[in-house]
Amino acid sequence: MRVKYNRTSTINQDGERFKLDKDNYDLVLFDKGVSGKVPFNDREKGKQLSDLIKDGKVQELVVEELSRLGRNTIDVLSTLHWLEEKEVNVVVRGMGNLQSQVNGKKNPIWNLITSVMSSIYELEREQILERTEMGRKMYVINGGKLGRKVGTNENVQTFLNKPKSKQIISLLEKGKSVRDISGRLGVSPKTIVKVRKSYLPQNELV
Repeated sequence: MRVKYNRTSTINQDGERFKLDKDNYDLVLFDKGVSGKVPFNDREKGKQLSDLIKDGKVQELVVEELSRLGRNTIDVLSTLHWLEEKEVNVVVRGMGNLQSQVNGKKNPIWNLITSVMSSIYELEREQILERTEMGRKMYVINGGKLGRKVGTNENVQTFLNKPKSKQIISLLEKGKSVRDISGRLGVSPKTIVKVRKSYLPQNELV
């Protein structure tokens, strides 16, 4: 079976660019709104794909970029090593259709390229976090204040009726964890916990 795996980081990304891929696949799996920080096997479609691979039903896995498998070097390389053990040929379209196997044998430059690219993805993420934190610090230094403005008080029901809050509640009712919901919706764990605390007393959600 030849499978294409797609992933977007936020729920608002519909993956329009994936439609540019006109290749034929036996199955296309799409994890929408799932952060790269979520381990591959903890994603809904990622787990489905893993189960198919464990059953020996997948011979080739196609992804747009290595970052679709995760943005943590160890996580990406661990997943790629597991795929290698299962004899699954991995194809990365964004790298000129680079394949882990050539004529049924391991591509000699695969390890070098994937290690370098995974490290770049992780470095990029760390730089984004560093720039964000620096921006917050400069904002405070210049007199800005973080958090809700003094004097504002949001009604609990108004807060729970927000579209994002409703999405969080729906996932909570399905038994999803804070970490899972955070990855799916791109919201902070703090917001999810706030929704849960506000919602639990009213609905006795377990």
